[in-house]
Amino acid sequence: MSAIAGIYSFGHESVSAEEGGKMMQALRKYPADRVCSWCEGSIFLGCHAQHVTPESVHERLPFYDEQRELAITADAILDNRTELFERLGVRQERQQETTDSELILLAYDKWGVNTPQYLIGDFTFVIWDAKRRRLYGARDMTGSRTLYTYQHDRGFAFSTVVAPLLALSSLRKELHEPWLAEFLSIRAMQESVDIGTTAYKHINQLPPAHWFTMEEGKRILHKYACLDEVEPLRLKTESEYIEAFREVFSQAVTARLRTHRAVGAALSGGLDSGAVASFAAPSLQLQQKPLYAYSYVPVQDFTDWTSPTLLANERSYIQSTARYVGNIHENYMDFEGKSPFSEIDIWLELMEAPYKYFENSFWIRGFYEKAQEHNVGVLLTGARGNFTVSWGPALDYYARQFRRLHWLQSFQGLWRYSRLTGRRMSRLVPMMLKKATSLDSRGSLFRGQRSPVPSLIHPEFAKRMHVEDVPMLSGTGWMKNADQTRKEKFSNLAIANKNGVVATKLSLRYGLWERDPTGDSRVIRFCLSVPFEQYVQNGRDRALIRKAMQDHLPDDVRLNQRVRGVQPADWLHRMIPCWDAFMGELQLMCHDLRAAEYLNIEFIKTAMSKLHHPRPDQASDPNIRLLMHSLIVYRFLCRSN
Repeated sequence: MSAIAGIYSFGHESVSAEEGGKMMQALRKYPADRVCSWCEGSIFLGCHAQHVTPESVHERLPFYDEQRELAITADAILDNRTELFERLGVRQERQQETTDSELILLAYDKWGVNTPQYLIGDFTFVIWDAKRRRLYGARDMTGSRTLYTYQHDRGFAFSTVVAPLLALSSLRKELHEPWLAEFLSIRAMQESVDIGTTAYKHINQLPPAHWFTMEEGKRILHKYACLDEVEPLRLKTESEYIEAFREVFSQAVTARLRTHRAVGAALSGGLDSGAVASFAAPSLQLQQKPLYAYSYVPVQDFTDWTSPTLLANERSYIQSTARYVGNIHENYMDFEGKSPFSEIDIWLELMEAPYKYFENSFWIRGFYEKAQEHNVGVLLTGARGNFTVSWGPALDYYARQFRRLHWLQSFQGLWRYSRLTGRRMSRLVPMMLKKATSLDSRGSLFRGQRSPVPSLIHPEFAKRMHVEDVPMLSGTGWMKNADQTRKEKFSNLAIANKNGVVATKLSLRYGLWERDPTGDSRVIRFCLSVPFEQYVQNGRDRALIRKAMQDHLPDDVRLNQRVRGVQPADWLHRMIPCWDAFMGELQLMCHDLRAAEYLNIEFIKTAMSKLHHPRPDQASDPNIRLLMHSLIVYRFLCRSN
């Protein structure tokens, strides 16, 4: 909804309006409905506003409350407005016109630094408390919005994105080598262990679920929430769990439809996005609005090389969902002519840093482009559903039963799972037994596991940065304990941070807001509290959502356990026409002294020698993936000079 920026000058020194102007100028590359700033004494606050909710059209940010002597700039959509109206005593006649930023100010006036504990939604905000001469800011629990900071001897600055901070005359643009070392060493999708840092030496970021205060040049950082700390939910019957699920999920979806513009959704053929669409479309029909659905399909000349249990083209399942639910305007897009290679510079500009999720880059951005054409204000996703609403790994559940000596139930359940999935017991039993006997009773993770592929980092650079050859930190390998992996998804803030960075920066670029009901803090806590046995029943994995979606999704989607979609299986197929250009640029990189300082050039050369003529079915080859990562890093290094 907004990009925010600000400066706090220490020691009662007046802030430079010119420096504030530089920050706001750097935000002009994003579309805006209103651009305003507020400057008084040692404080400058700015807001580059995009109107998404009905209330935001009349919202004035930055806003100064003279009575309370509080000023705020905010990038926020709150989802528990009704609850906050009651807690804060907002009269009925004022509720419709009250903006989210006003609610945050009222909350701060009542609860002070504890304010974010009472807020549900996607937000970052910064408040200047003139009475206490305190600057206070917070980021939402799941990290859906970003806030970058820069501190020096004379002041402190913040911004939603990096560019305004780089525009400040006091900041020297320098690569933060420890961050890059972690980026190159970690083989999982997260970028860095220390999520307070960034690719730039003097720029930090506020972690998810944290607030900060800045008083007299001293900063305090505090973590205010832990999503994975929940009390187990014990209900009497299975139907009560289903009803409770529908209630909390419906609440999360409905809250995210609050926009005066159109609503869109990323729609695949699976359960997560289908469930979101099945609740959103009927609600929108009452508002006489369609749900614009955006779905990825492979290019026409692609031959599906994936296994029979995988599906590269989910069109038939998507169509089934759309027909069953109704009020869905389908958009099937193959993005012909686009590839991860063609997207690199665009994504480096968007993300302001190297990135790892290149396979999906062209279609994710393509959805935003199409949604912008439809004047979409909110783009719904089901990105976190695998570990919330549609969680339920059957093999792990039956392995747990086996460890608890419930052998008959374990094998009976596995047999039913075999019938439903079409997978042979002769293959499932050894896998289940291996899980059962390889994990100790505490569910600890394997330690010291190494990938057979050499690390992308140059050994000397790793040694200089004191970075060991890091295993696949926080990966989701099948030998990990399912409960532990799931909790780690919500306790590891690096994962939340990565998702939030992508969503925020794409949202700003295309003037719309990505919203994920499956990542609602209420949904996360509810799903974590539900007993494992509600998620796997009679051979059904993901049992809770399958039952809850009865009469919401068609059975061929709801009960499908035989195939699952894989996106995008054709990414390497798309790159083959430009493979010579790709390899040529890698050759140049191998002779670049700056690249040689950070990258394992010998490994890159070895990998290149094996990949002169790749096939589309090599899309999951880790050597090819690391070649792509190396090129992305190389281009970033060239841009940052």
